[in-house]
Amino acid sequence: MAASQIVEEPGNGTLEIFSIEPEESILFDLIKDIFSNYWNQIYFGVLIQGAAWEVKAPHAPLKIGMLDGYITVDFGAWHFHLCIGEHKGSKKYPVDPQLAVHRRTSRAELYRRLDGTCVPQSWGLRLFNGHNEQQMTVFLPNPFLTEEMKVTRNPDWSKLELWDHLRKKFLGLEPDDQDR
Repeated sequence: MAASQIVEEPGNGTLEIFSIEPEESILFDLIKDIFSNYWNQIYFGVLIQGAAWEVKAPHAPLKIGMLDGYITVDFGAWHFHLCIGEHKGSKKYPVDPQLAVHRRTSRAELYRRLDGTCVPQSWGLRLFNGHNEQQMTVFLPNPFLTEEMKVTRNPDWSKLELWDHLRKKFLGLEPDDQDR
């Protein structure tokens, strides 16, 4: 069973973090699963001090592939790249090994944000590079928000399906009553 860690983060509050092994094959499967099967339920982007990008995919990706350690998720009119594996560059333009370590995902985690009484309020996935800089946050469906991102009085617990799926598949954990 995966252990969690409770952390206090300035500006983010109390988070319960569940670490995922940052291996290329695991991260590829994780990202491909989320973007292929749940693209219409998530928002994603970067969440750092001073900026929050909450992007909604226009449709399922047209292609998800790997090249030189980078996963590319392509939506046609736009795409994104994340360095999740071994990155060498080309023979003509090799990448300095220290820069390759900086670029590559070194930390991946599922998290749930807790209120003052340790009740989960939001759920997500975060990836960080080798210098602990955030690469991406995936904001998972939230039972306390409507499709229009308005707070609802009647939580929709079915929105925890993706959270439960990711916990089971990548952490070996069953659904947790604390989430409900």
